[in-house]
Amino acid sequence: MPMPNVTDTRSRSRAYAAHVLRAFVIAAGCALLTVVLFLSLGRFRLSESGRALFIAFTYCALIALPSIALLTRISHRYTDRFPRLIVLIQAAVLVCTAVVGSMAAGVVFQIVGLFPRGEYWGELRAVIPLSIVISLMFGLSISAYETLRYKLQATTLELRTKQVEQERAYKLLAEAQLSSLESRIHPHFLFNTLNSIAALIPSNPQLAEDTVGKLASLLRFSLNANHASVVPLSQELKIVRDYLEIEKTRFGARIRYEIAVPEALVDVKVPPLALQSLVENSVKHVVSQRNQGAMIQIAASQESNRIRLEVLDDGPGFSPGAITPEHGLGNLVARLELLYGGAGQLEVTRENEKTVVRLSFPA
Repeated sequence: MPMPNVTDTRSRSRAYAAHVLRAFVIAAGCALLTVVLFLSLGRFRLSESGRALFIAFTYCALIALPSIALLTRISHRYTDRFPRLIVLIQAAVLVCTAVVGSMAAGVVFQIVGLFPRGEYWGELRAVIPLSIVISLMFGLSISAYETLRYKLQATTLELRTKQVEQERAYKLLAEAQLSSLESRIHPHFLFNTLNSIAALIPSNPQLAEDTVGKLASLLRFSLNANHASVVPLSQELKIVRDYLEIEKTRFGARIRYEIAVPEALVDVKVPPLALQSLVENSVKHVVSQRNQGAMIQIAASQESNRIRLEVLDDGPGFSPGAITPEHGLGNLVARLELLYGGAGQLEVTRENEKTVVRLSFPA
């Protein structure tokens, strides 16, 4: 799901704030008009506390609400355009609303009879300085808080957007690296397979034809593997069998193999050509190097939430330090790292005079 950008979030926040402020202004204006109407008609009289409350409410309605409305609009429109002058602009707006609001409040008090008509200007001169001070103190404080809050929201959203974009870039890079690694595997085993077929054609054309069918299966799987990071274990096992049968036509009785995989695991997902790479390693470094060939055993198991694939042979073994990036197993290690991070492992051990190459990764 795409992340919302900063502009969209600010626009929604401004629209919501304007809607709430509009509703509050309308409610306060209606309440003030109702009280003024009843007082002017003499329907009820105010006590001393009611009089003080009415005066405070009137100043709030006629000074605070216009100040908030104007500051909100001006801050959203001019903060980015005039970052150094915005405080002066806000202060000028607050002074103007304090003066105009005090004058309007004086008119209201004259209408309802709270102050004698001849004392309008005297009361106004006494009230305006206090109104300006209070407006500037509260108005600039609230404006600074709101400005910082909007900047924090915008910065947070930008960081989240950059994080998502960075993660997407890492994913695309990993996919590109994985495709590059997989593409290096295919020519290697296809070249060996073509060599086997070429060796069969003069001596056994029928077997060469059967081998071509197995090669077609390998090619099909090879092409499909480019489009999937994991495949069912059953497909991987089929490719391993085809590969071993092809190599058996080349090495004959020197290749002996057993496959022991529980039926319950045939649908688990494994990296394509992972098991085949282990088998090919045994064929290349053990079977082809010894006159007696080798016995290759293939096994799979699941422990907790991890899958284990093992290839055993009775060769002399090798050290894990001998695996280089150019090595087939080095390529496999790189693919495991891209697919599973630190959760994918390749181990080389000696057990019962056999070399065990074991893959383990999350199920």
